[in-house]
Amino acid sequence: MTLDRGDGAAIRRSTDALLHKEGLAVSHSDYNEMRALMAVNQVAARACVLDGAWEDSIAALKKASEVAAENLVNSTQSLTKLRKEHEQYLAEWRDVLAKQEPRLKELNQQLDERGLTQDLSKQREQLRAFIEERRNAITHSEQSLREIDSILARLKEDQDSSAKSLAAWGDFLAKEKQDIAQAASPQKYVGDKLAQVKADEARPRFDRLAYTRRLLRLDPDNAEAQAFVKVLLGGEEAAPAPLPKPNSKKGRKKR
Repeated sequence: MTLDRGDGAAIRRSTDALLHKEGLAVSHSDYNEMRALMAVNQVAARACVLDGAWEDSIAALKKASEVAAENLVNSTQSLTKLRKEHEQYLAEWRDVLAKQEPRLKELNQQLDERGLTQDLSKQREQLRAFIEERRNAITHSEQSLREIDSILARLKEDQDSSAKSLAAWGDFLAKEKQDIAQAASPQKYVGDKLAQVKADEARPRFDRLAYTRRLLRLDPDNAEAQAFVKVLLGGEEAAPAPLPKPNSKKGRKKR
């Protein structure tokens, strides 16, 4: 909500405080805590973009990408080990069931045909409970395997999307630097870009505000950019000063 209001500076202060305090206590073996750390860095990056500090956004995205990559590596190691344990248990339990289920079937058939002795009836109940317990364990392990695969897939997606965002912004800043170098002057570049941003009313307000603030960082004295930031934040753009009326007496040639 704060970003939607256009206050990138406030979010930058909040995320900086959070990263310096809570970020240091994050457990690198806890994939949820690491995902939260990645997310805070991504929010910080968005705040930097909105504030026009795009180099700082690159730094935040780089940190988010590093956290995502580390999280995938650590979690793959721990969850792969856990996955193998579940697969081992599944193999053992299925083998046990393959051996015990025929015996239960035999006892059930005997019960239907002529009944069971007290000992066989007790054996049947114990066997039923044993098989039910193993079936539940198999269901649990199968669900755990699906969850492990889902977690690793999400962490891989985190890594890919973080790396992609970092690369895209790196390319974008490199292109900006090149465009500024090719312009007649930084001020000329800012003026031309500002005209494009003001004309592009279909672009989201967040993007227009972020771009105008970026242009202000490149040319802090640009009064037009300063005024447009106020407009985007809900103010009104000052009406242009009226042109002076020509003095009918001044410069009139005497006949």
